[in-house]
Amino acid sequence: MSVKIKLMRLGKIRTPHYRIVIADSRSARNSKAIEEVGRYSPASEPSLIEVNSDRIQYWMGVGAQPTEAVTALLKITGDYQKAHDLPGKEGTLKTLPVRIEKRVAYEAAVKEAMNEPADGATTLKKKAAEKLAAKAAPVVEAAVEAPVEVVAEAPAEVVAEAPAEVVAEAPAEEKAAE
Repeated sequence: MSVKIKLMRLGKIRTPHYRIVIADSRSARNSKAIEEVGRYSPASEPSLIEVNSDRIQYWMGVGAQPTEAVTALLKITGDYQKAHDLPGKEGTLKTLPVRIEKRVAYEAAVKEAMNEPADGATTLKKKAAEKLAAKAAPVVEAAVEAPVEVVAEAPAEVVAEAPAEVVAEAPAEEKAAE
């Protein structure tokens, strides 16, 4: 009996999950397996690959042949290199980042919220926003007019030292204001 290390497909239509199994090469993809030695889930980022390395090494040692897909997975985990005594035995498997428990994240958010000043609502009501905008608008206009008055009221010495463009613009703006 020839033995293969292959993938057994599980999951719904567009969400595949696979078991890495040891099975007879003549059997169907999802038929009875001799042993389950790992699992593979390509849907997550990075892909989840869990392999029982000792059992893979044993089965490859007694002559089980991995399929192309399983060979690619075993090269990522480094088990293929261990079995064939090749460099790169540590593999290139990426692990998932450590997830913070929901309770810890919630407690941190509450603690952060307690440090913020309690001045009221975080968003203004419509009328309050309009009043604030009305108060802010005249301040902007006054800031635009202020430099024009400073140039017009400047002593003659400062006007003489100022560039010709600034002196020429000042009277034109005064006439437009009148």
